[in-house]
Amino acid sequence: MTDSHPKTKAPILLTTGEPAGIGPDLVISLLQHPTAPPLWVVADPDLLLERAALLGLPLTLNGDTLAAPGGQATLLPVSVHKPVVPGRLDVDNAAYVVEMLQVAANRCQQGEFGALVTGPVQKSVLIEAGNKFVGHTEFLGDQAGVETPVMMLVRENLRVALVTIHIPLADVAGALTGALLERVLRVVDADLRSRFAVDEPRIGVCGLNPHAGESGHLGREEIDTIVPVLKKLIAIGLDLKGPLPADTAFTPQFLSDLDVVVAMFHDQGLPVIKHAGFGEVVNVTLGLPYIRTSVDHGTALNLAGTGRAAVGSLVTAVKLARRLTGAS
Repeated sequence: MTDSHPKTKAPILLTTGEPAGIGPDLVISLLQHPTAPPLWVVADPDLLLERAALLGLPLTLNGDTLAAPGGQATLLPVSVHKPVVPGRLDVDNAAYVVEMLQVAANRCQQGEFGALVTGPVQKSVLIEAGNKFVGHTEFLGDQAGVETPVMMLVRENLRVALVTIHIPLADVAGALTGALLERVLRVVDADLRSRFAVDEPRIGVCGLNPHAGESGHLGREEIDTIVPVLKKLIAIGLDLKGPLPADTAFTPQFLSDLDVVVAMFHDQGLPVIKHAGFGEVVNVTLGLPYIRTSVDHGTALNLAGTGRAAVGSLVTAVKLARRLTGAS
C-alpha cells in the first residue's frame, strides 16, 4: 500500500546535528542537487558557509536565504558557542545542539512545518555537558509531552519498531513491562493507520528471549509479560502475531504477512534492517504530533569536512518526510 498523508503545503525543517560531524556537510550537499522546496534549516550560518568553503561547494547567504545550485532554503539561525573544527568535539557546543533541537521542536509543535528531518548528534558530548540526552526519539517526545514516542526504522516496505530504545542490554528485561509494551503497540498501530495509510496494520511482535522463551525454559518474559498484552489488544481488534522468535521473524515467510516487526530492544531489530540497506534506511519517530524522520547513521567525525560523506540517507529521509506529508 502506498504511504500517504493528508495534503499540506507546510515546509520541511532540517537540523544539522553535531557541528563537528557530517550533519552540516550533508545539508550543504543536499542543496547542491534539485530538491523540492520549501526547505528550512536550523543552523549557525557561519558554520554552514565555512564548511561549504572547506568542501569546495557553492553556498551563499542573502538575508535568511541559503542558495546553492540545487535550490534554496530558509535559515533559522542559531549560533555555536565555540568555533567548530570538523572532526573535533567540543562539549561547549552541546548547548548549541540542544538549542537547535528545541527551536525545531517548538516550531514543529506550533504547526509551522510539515515535518522535521534531523541530522546526527553526538550523544556522548551532550551527556558530558550535563544533559539527560539518550536520543532524538526521547528528547522530542519529552519536548512534546508524549509519554511513549516510538522509534521505527523504514526501508521501502520493511519497517522495524522498538519497545525499548537507548538503554543498556542488562536493563532491557527490567524495563520491558506490560504497560510499556501495550503503549508501544497502540502507537505503532495508530501511526501506521494515520501516517502510513495502512488500514489494518499487521504487526509482528518479537519475543525477548531465544526461541521466544522456549515455553518458559529460556525465560518467562514471553509468558508473564508479552502474551497477556497481545491477548488484551487482539481482543479489541489489533492484528498482532507473536511472540515471534527473533531469529526467524525477519525471514520472508513471516515478513510477507506483516506490515511492521516490533523488536524488544535496539540491537534485536536494527541490525537486520540496516543490513538490508544501510544508507537507505530512515528513522521515523511515531507518536509525535508532527512527522519526524532522520538519517540512519551517526556523526562520522572522521569524514567531516572531507567531502566523502554520503548524502543518500538524508535524501531518503527528506523524501519520506515529503511523502508522509503528502507533498510528493
